[in-house]
Formats: sequence, structure tokens, C-alpha cells
Amino acid sequence: MRQTRKLRISLFTQIALLISVAVFASLCLFWSVFSLTVDQLLARYIGQQALTVAKMTAQDPRIAAAFEAPDPSAVIQPIAEAIRKETGASYVVVGNKEGIRYSHPDPARIGKKMEGGDNAPVLKGESIISEAVGSLGPSLRGKTPVRNGEGEIVGIVSVGFLVQTVHDLGRSYQSSLYGVAILLVVLGCAGAYLIARRVKTLILGLEPEQISFLYRQREAAFESIRDAIVAVDMQQQVINMNKRARELLGPQRVTVGSKLSNPNLQTVTREALESRQGVQQGRVFLGGRLYALTAMPIIQGGEAIGVVFTIYTVSEIERLTDEFSKIKAFSDNMRAQNHEYLNKLNTIYGLLALRHYDKAMELITDEVKERQDVIAFLVASVKDPLIAACLLGKINRAKELKAGLVIDPDSRLLELPEHVEAKSLVTIIGNIIDNGLEAALELRSHEAEVRVSFTDFGNDIIFDIEDNGPGIPQDKTGAIFADGYSSKKGGSRGLGLALVKHELEALRGAIYIDKSHTGGARFTVVIPKYPSQSHQKEGIHHESISDYGHDRGG
Repeated sequence: MRQTRKLRISLFTQIALLISVAVFASLCLFWSVFSLTVDQLLARYIGQQALTVAKMTAQDPRIAAAFEAPDPSAVIQPIAEAIRKETGASYVVVGNKEGIRYSHPDPARIGKKMEGGDNAPVLKGESIISEAVGSLGPSLRGKTPVRNGEGEIVGIVSVGFLVQTVHDLGRSYQSSLYGVAILLVVLGCAGAYLIARRVKTLILGLEPEQISFLYRQREAAFESIRDAIVAVDMQQQVINMNKRARELLGPQRVTVGSKLSNPNLQTVTREALESRQGVQQGRVFLGGRLYALTAMPIIQGGEAIGVVFTIYTVSEIERLTDEFSKIKAFSDNMRAQNHEYLNKLNTIYGLLALRHYDKAMELITDEVKERQDVIAFLVASVKDPLIAACLLGKINRAKELKAGLVIDPDSRLLELPEHVEAKSLVTIIGNIIDNGLEAALELRSHEAEVRVSFTDFGNDIIFDIEDNGPGIPQDKTGAIFADGYSSKKGGSRGLGLALVKHELEALRGAIYIDKSHTGGARFTVVIPKYPSQSHQKEGIHHESISDYGHDRGG
């Protein structure tokens, strides 16, 4: 079957033709209105002029007196012709009450009856303007009565301009505008070409079908991205967001058209706009949840016009890297063990080389016993493997740093309630231990020590972590939990304790800050076992919690 191919006209041609036709149609409409207006104005003007000449002729005393002469035509004809030639009228005809002509441009028509049939109103005393067919053809004429000295109507004056003459005059006015009209058409077509070319350049030479296809393609790709994408303008107003962003930030009332109200996002937006390099791997809290993000400025013409955020929840990363976290804990453990064992092996090798077999056996026995004691203690006292691995990794990490990490032998954590996730506890105790090791090492060097004790007796899970570092000033106990706060230099700091605060809020727990007996800081974490119980109102305190009956000394 023969297939017909649809004719397609390019956008450039469509725009140029549309503007050109619009200009041409506008000119045609203007020309029609102008022509009609000119004809009407000329008809009104010439009719009034004909009537004025007729009245001037009728008021000439020689014309009225000639009606009493034996041969009126001999007097009236020269006067009427002189007036006709002076005013440019087509004819000036004077007749009596019976319509018999006394003057006419064609002398042969003098003495004959006037034509047109419109003398009746004039004989009643009216002056009229009419269009009728006379002896010379269609004409526009003015008629007025002639009165004698007593005021009686004795005749009629008819002054006319041929309709053809009127039309010729109108065309002469119109012809003077032909050049202007042609110039406007040329300018309109040139403007249409330039506008069409400009539009084509702005849309990168694409046709509407191509633009539509690319837009749908972009929307499909944009909506299918697994990360949340949010675009904002210079006024920090959301101009676009994909499906994942709507799902992720909908509860925070971040919608297209709304302004960013979160101070963290506002700060990141300003940083991205000022740096022109964007913000990589940032972390912010939104609605009580931690998000990771990148922010890249939108550059147009060398100027920043907005920012695009790529946002994803830390929980997604944690879900993907949960196994990696466990492996990393064991990896840290193995790395620390490897470092320590190399030292021990070198020592054992030296003892054996010197034939101090007893010393070598004693060193081996002590090392095995210490390792077995730690592992046995963690296996017996901590039932969750993720928490046990975290503590073992921190012990080995402390050894690698030449610091001490001591766990109270009376500590125990035999079970976790359903609402308490092990990875949340790992985040809390891991960050506090790391901070304690850093603080103690900074002040004490190789005498640095962190002591940990924990218990699940009663209605709460309690962790007590203290160090022999410089401690925390009372006026800083609230600031240290702020997102981005750090007393140390570095661009990736200030999130550890913010994460601790976030996880505690989710678990409805509380944290107490006190001074340890060694002069450092003591962090006591209290997490309720039952969801109905909450320490959320207690928040962060700079005081001891001896009322819990917990051994804080480790």
C-alpha cells in the first residue's frame, strides 16, 4: 500500500510566514479602512463644498435680478460659468421653479429641464446635498433655493461634482501612500526573518517535535533517578524536583514553588553559589533525619542562576554498607592485631634467638590469655555481635594508638529491645569512644585512657564512657552536639556527636555530661527499654547520674 508522507514545515518557516502574513493582513485591513474613511471624508467635504458654492451663487444679487429680465440666461450663464471655473465644480446650473435651466457647462442644454428629481425639497425652502444622476452623469451636488427681494423662491441653484472626479481625488491620496505600504511590507518581512532566526538560535536549531521528544526524555530520565534531585533558584525557591525527592522531602513540606526554610540547606545553597565549585559530600539534618548531599551551582552566561541538590538518606548508605561496616570492624581489628603481633613476633624471635625459652613461653602465654579473656568477656557479656565487634575493634584501635581502652568487667548487655537497633548503639558508643580517644591522646599522649562500662539492669540501657582528656567546659555542653561543631581543624569533622544526638532522639534516650575522676569528660547514655518510657525531655545535662546507682568509675 502506498504511504503518503506528511509535509512538514520547519519552525523557522512557520514563524517567518506567520509574522509576514500578520503584517500583510494588518496592512490590508488598514488600507481598507483608510480607503473607506477617505471616500467618506471626501464625499462629506465635497458635498459641503458644493452646497457652499450653491448658496454663494444663490445670494448673488445679479442672479436673483436676472429672473426678471426678458432673457435670464444671457445674464446668468456668464456668472455661473465664472463661478464654476473659479471653484472647480463640475457644473453650476441655475433653473427656475419649473426646473428650466438658465445655465449649464454645455450651452446646448440651456432651456431644457433639470434632471435628478430632487428639486421638491428645495422648492419648499430647504438646502440639500444629494447624489444623483444628472445630464453629465452621477454626481454629488448641493442645491439651494434662489429668492427675490421679497423673499419669494423664484429658482434653484444646483452645484455638482462628478462622482468620478471624487473617486479620482481619493485615488490620488491613496497613491501617495503606496510607497509607505510597500516599505512597511518589506520591513515586516525582514523583521519576521530576523525574529524567526533569533527564535531558532535560542532553541538550538531544534524543531518542536525534537524539543517535545527531548523534554519527555529528560523528564523520564529525571524521574527515574534513584537519588533525590532538587533544583532551586537564586531566591532559594524550589523550581523542580523528581519523584524520589517528592517522596523523601514531602513530609518536610518541600514542594515545587515553596522556599527553602531549612537553615542547613540555605547555608549549603549560599556556599555553592559563592564558591561556584559546589559542595561535595555534605551532611545535613532535615526533619530529624540525617541526609547526605551534593550541591552544584547552575551556571548560565557565566552567572550562577540556581543550585541543584542531590540528596540521599544516610540510612540508604547504611543499608548498602551494613555488611561493609561489619567487615570494616573486623578489618580494623585484624590491622591492629597485625601491627601488635608483628611487634610481639619480633620480640619472641629475639628471645628464641637468645635462647630465653622461658621468657618466650611466658610472653606467648600472656598474650594468648589477654586476647582470649577479652573475646571471652565480650562473648559472655554482649550478645549482639555487631556491638561486640565494635568494642573489640575499638580495643584494638586503642592499642594501635598506644592508648588504653578498659571495659568494666561487671558490664553486661544481654539483650536489646525490638525498638533498639544495634547499629544505632554502635553509632552512639563508637563516636563517643573515638572522641574520648582523640581528646585523651591530645592531652596525655601515651598515657591516654578511655574507660567504658554498661548495663541493662532495670528499665534502661546505660553506657558510661569517660576519658582522661581535657574535659568539656560547661558552656560548651550544648554546642558540641550541633551539626558541624568541632574544636579541631578539618573539613570532615563536627558530625560525630551530631549523629549521637540524632540517634538518641530516635531512641527517645538522653545523654549526661560530667567530669570524670581523672579530670576528663564523662558521657552517660541512657536509653529506655520500653517505647512508652522516654528520657527525651531530659535531653543533654552537665551533671552526674549517681541516682542510677551505676558505677561511674569504671
